[in-house]
Amino acid sequence: MKYCYVRFRSNKQLYFNTVIDSIHVHEVRKWPVRFFFLFFGTWFCTFAVRKRKMATSQTPFLYPVMEQFYTLQGEGHHVGKPSYFIRLAGCDVGCVWCDVKESWNTEGYPVHTADQLAQEASDSGTEIVVVTGGEPCMHPLKELTEALQAKGLKTHLETSGVHPLTGTWDWICFSPKKFGAPKADIFEQANEFKPIVFHHSDLKWAAQLAEKINADCLKFLQPEWSKRDEVMPIILNYLRGNPSWRLSLQTHKFIGIP
Repeated sequence: MKYCYVRFRSNKQLYFNTVIDSIHVHEVRKWPVRFFFLFFGTWFCTFAVRKRKMATSQTPFLYPVMEQFYTLQGEGHHVGKPSYFIRLAGCDVGCVWCDVKESWNTEGYPVHTADQLAQEASDSGTEIVVVTGGEPCMHPLKELTEALQAKGLKTHLETSGVHPLTGTWDWICFSPKKFGAPKADIFEQANEFKPIVFHHSDLKWAAQLAEKINADCLKFLQPEWSKRDEVMPIILNYLRGNPSWRLSLQTHKFIGIP
């Protein structure tokens, strides 16, 4: 058995020996090297993981945009108001009467960051930005609404409610479709409830859903464009007996604007 004698010196100039048992001298000399590699390796791994997380979190989301344009809001509560529309590509609802079926796929459309879209919307000179689709809630919208609101713009959403809501909105238009069940959160947060009437049976379906919406939500019935002559009398008759509902028309189609 070998011993290592280590001397300690006190302030009173007293000396004493301490015996460290069962430790070889050469092993003691290796401690600083081992400690250095252990400390540096741990620090480096932690730094690399944090850097990767930061890089991932800072990567902006790229939104597939079918089209964006200035126009007047043609439907619902805000009809007639100048608005900038951002139509995001992608929809998994699949309405048979959809008038923008080319928006269902996300492939083949240009992609934009939230900051790019916010700048283009701001340059249009409008106060209201309507995010529509497709089904815009297929995409994470928090980043987009933050960028738009940072420019002082009001954020309006048009959604079927089949995906969870993300982002912060000044107005939410909930337009449910029979082809996809809406999520529970949309009933509480919607400002405007606007089912499309394609068949007379849609009135009963709309009334059943309306029982779930919040008390402050405005209720509209809108005829499907290709069936408007057929369903308009049905809607007008229903409104006579249900005055809490209002009529919504696609006025932009009547006057020939986007």
